[in-house]
Amino acid sequence: MSKLKGKVAVVTGASKGIGAAIAKALAAEGASVVVNYASSKAGADAVVAEIAKAGGKAVAAGGDVSKAADAKGIVDAAIAQFGRLDILVNNSGVYEFGALDNITEEHFHKQFNVNVLGLLLVTQAAARHMGEGASIINIGSLVSRIVPPESAVYTATKSAVDAITGVLSRELGARKIRVNSVNPGMVETEGTHTAGFIGSDFQAWAESQTPLGRIGQPNDIASVVAFLASDDAYWLTGELIHAGGGAR
Repeated sequence: MSKLKGKVAVVTGASKGIGAAIAKALAAEGASVVVNYASSKAGADAVVAEIAKAGGKAVAAGGDVSKAADAKGIVDAAIAQFGRLDILVNNSGVYEFGALDNITEEHFHKQFNVNVLGLLLVTQAAARHMGEGASIINIGSLVSRIVPPESAVYTATKSAVDAITGVLSRELGARKIRVNSVNPGMVETEGTHTAGFIGSDFQAWAESQTPLGRIGQPNDIASVVAFLASDDAYWLTGELIHAGGGAR
């Protein structure tokens, strides 16, 4: 498969979970991929090695997306290594659930700095190098639609991602740069295992709300992202694609 042959992609937060699956899916379609990580260099190197073993091209690039210099450095790594940038996947994200009484300034800023500011800073740096036909894909969340209890701050960040997707699709449309969002439901990842969601009542509830009867796997999301990155989605921009097995 080579729908992305000759293209260069940056995937933020790609050392594990959904981001790692996205990086591998884009590489499998022929893209050269910058695998960003915030702290797990070993994880990013493992993703790069797996892509290389399959015949693809990838490099790891460290950086905290919530810092402007780091955001620029992630994008600069793509230009330095591959000479161009065609695809940006804003996957970096953090989540902490908590009741209203437990919300603190730290809880708020931790999530908004990565999920919202980080997305904007990397997109700002990337758009300066992108031309006609480029694709920006934000990873939102179904929480912005189902608004679960005790998720006020996290849901607010992902609602902001929805809004930013629409704004930037209009702002960058004149340059023929597409901006879309993929909003997953619950997905089984290292993070959801660590958070205790897997095997919990919350997973059972999520599955009960999902017509297809299960939670997602990283590749369920990666395949949608690969489609949006390709020319097959050339007429889609400003879209929020709810990738949650039909959950609403």
